[in-house]
Amino acid sequence: MHLEKSMKASDSDLVITRENYQFRKVFTMSSEQKDFKPFVSADTTMRELSPFSIIVGILLAVVFGAANAYLGLKIGMTISASIPAAVISMGLIRVILHRDSILENNMVQTIGSAGESVAAGAIFTLPAIFMWANDGKTSYPSFALIAVICMVGGVLGVLFMVPLRNALIVQEHGTLPYPEGTACAEVLQAGEEGGSNAKTVFSGLGLAAGFKFLADGLKIFPSEITYDFKNYKGAGIGMDTLPSLLGVGFICGPKISSYMLTGGLLGWLVLMPLIYVFGGKQTIYPGSDPISTMAAAAIWKNYIKYIGAGAVACGGIISLIKSLPMMIKAFSGSMKGYGSKVGASIRTNKDMPAKALVIGIVIVALLIWLLPIFPVGLGGTILIVIFAFFFVTVSARMVGIVGSSNNPVSGMTIATLLIVTAILKATGNIGMKGMTGAIIIASIICIASAIAGDTSQDLKTGYIIGATPWKQQVGEIIGVLTSSLAIGGTLYLLNSGMGYGSQELPAPQAELMKMVVEGVMKGNLPWALIFAGIFIGLVVEIMGIPVMPFAVGLYLPIYISLPMMVGGLIRLFVDKKKGMTEEERKAANNRGILYSSGLIAGEGLVGILLAAFAAAKLNIDLSSSFSLGSIGSLILFALLAVSLLRMVMKKEDKHEEK
Repeated sequence: MHLEKSMKASDSDLVITRENYQFRKVFTMSSEQKDFKPFVSADTTMRELSPFSIIVGILLAVVFGAANAYLGLKIGMTISASIPAAVISMGLIRVILHRDSILENNMVQTIGSAGESVAAGAIFTLPAIFMWANDGKTSYPSFALIAVICMVGGVLGVLFMVPLRNALIVQEHGTLPYPEGTACAEVLQAGEEGGSNAKTVFSGLGLAAGFKFLADGLKIFPSEITYDFKNYKGAGIGMDTLPSLLGVGFICGPKISSYMLTGGLLGWLVLMPLIYVFGGKQTIYPGSDPISTMAAAAIWKNYIKYIGAGAVACGGIISLIKSLPMMIKAFSGSMKGYGSKVGASIRTNKDMPAKALVIGIVIVALLIWLLPIFPVGLGGTILIVIFAFFFVTVSARMVGIVGSSNNPVSGMTIATLLIVTAILKATGNIGMKGMTGAIIIASIICIASAIAGDTSQDLKTGYIIGATPWKQQVGEIIGVLTSSLAIGGTLYLLNSGMGYGSQELPAPQAELMKMVVEGVMKGNLPWALIFAGIFIGLVVEIMGIPVMPFAVGLYLPIYISLPMMVGGLIRLFVDKKKGMTEEERKAANNRGILYSSGLIAGEGLVGILLAAFAAAKLNIDLSSSFSLGSIGSLILFALLAVSLLRMVMKKEDKHEEK
């Protein structure tokens, strides 16, 4: 979920992005565009779209796509894969091939980051169909269906972005900063540190993988610790002692982590005790048991989730409304330079041929129209293409102004769902057929918007370092196609092993999209709870607090917010520590973010492995014969936090840097 931030992904999406990496501004005035010279000159030939970059990029697209799918389904947020992919590539090229190639490294991160964006778009919508299938209301989506949806959305996102590159990336170089793309370019230019940075990512990955396997695989200690207050009925506290949450908290920083914790505290220590007091022995919809018999987790599941969903929806809509003037300006500004070919004869300014773009878009449109999996005719196909074109255009420009973190993809998806569901209902496409159709259409738009933002940042990175645009665009499509083939397996494994909508894997964004569709189609939601959440969100907005992180904290169990706050406090310590120069502080934060990225990736990969074990009915639980208990879990989590702090405060080894 793309925060002011992070996550997948957009304050509306809560996507954790490269914006969190410290970087210096490389331009301040639009006049610099005329004098700009890339790091690699246009007349220099280097390895770029090589077999190595394609193979490693595809592997990282699948790996980070899978890890982000797990993370996004767990907490509604994703992290950017670009910088971790870049530093891993730099390390591998040095170790295996004993060479340096900044353009080759850039291609790896371009392909690799596409997997993260496809995963972000997919997990925000498609698990809704799985949840309906889990309830026996419809059939599970096939691997082919998931792959086609992701491919269609991803390819549209790339193809619609290509004609905008010259206008947005080149002609407005000094006007649109594209903060995340600039940050990644700086990491690539500082490639001398690649080997050390790659070790940082891998050390976090290995430690988190082992921790997750011991906790949720062998179950030697619990990964979730809970406590219900005995003299304050209805209230509860607890934390998930997981590496990914510690890492996410560090990347988000103390502000976002504290906003999320505040939402959790309101839900678990204020609203839930009030529900217990006033509910008493009554059974109140949507609950099926007397409230007095419910534990804290049950009150959260039956009531607070709906209040939180209302607050999240409110945050997404507020973000969309606040962005409307900028969206209109972005669209009109983008259209002025659409298809511009200034300097197209130069290597660093060559895009994919216009004929290829037109053919590609027509093929995608024909697939949407002709394939029976898409519940639309010719008119609906044209509407989908127009929606995708508009939101891709808006997304491509907006991320250049406010960064991917504040790109309201979630708000755009909610708006699309409301319109599409209403149209389907009005045309007689009701029931499960209409609801799954709405989710499928919204998935295409969501994925296209997410990919457009990622492509824009990658092309900005390429412009700064001197990459070849058409090769990057081909790399984006390669990343989209390969990760689309893999995401279906990931979604099936996670649902089989844990179940979407469960406390273990709540899938918050997809749950929200599901509720929106059901609300329009059936109108049978607990609207009082949802409207309470909406007005809580409005109050928070009036107070000047970012609604989305607060709302997500209210929507998710407090067990997730607490360990994130630990990571946020470590980031705060670094930001406030006296006696550090700005360069030292920047280096410390970069080490922490790379190590945190490893923590997230390591846990995500083992989480998918354990889901596969569960689906195969393979039991490796050792808790009956040996367990460290809750105290042991807290001690090990504390040691994990210490390892992050030590990595952040580690003194640079000058010899290692060289």
